[in-house]
Amino acid sequence: MTAKNTICLWYDNDAEAAATFYASVFPDTRVTAVHKAPSDYPSGKQDDVITVEFTVMGIPCVGLNGGKAFSHCEAFSFQVSTEDQAETDRYWNAIVDNGGEASVCGWCKDRWGISWQITPRVLIEAIGHPDRAAAKRAFEAMMQMGKIDVAKIEAALKG
Repeated sequence: MTAKNTICLWYDNDAEAAATFYASVFPDTRVTAVHKAPSDYPSGKQDDVITVEFTVMGIPCVGLNGGKAFSHCEAFSFQVSTEDQAETDRYWNAIVDNGGEASVCGWCKDRWGISWQITPRVLIEAIGHPDRAAAKRAFEAMMQMGKIDVAKIEAALKG
């Protein structure tokens, strides 16, 4: 069944490679269909991959091979909630080590330009902590990080 609302991500010409990579890294992620052009078109040839249907952790997506006309920016990102440092490290390192780019405050970008927030659950809880001084310490600790360090967030929360 086709989802009523699907995220469409524009790729140069490598939507299938991106979707396959995501499926190799994230649970509940898979490539569900690859659609090829039925004939030649202005920027491609018959049988070129035009779209790829996939899910990212259960979220329906379609990758559109649209060429170099548009690029991604941080205004769109996938936020992935992690349970511990090992899971945080696994996702962050998979993205960055596969031609991606590290950023700040838990953000990184994959080699196709899609932004990801690899966010330990403890960070979300710390920033929303009812003790505003503890929340501030955790927030300030996060502001000094690239990949989130769970132990440092927990230490900041405790004071």
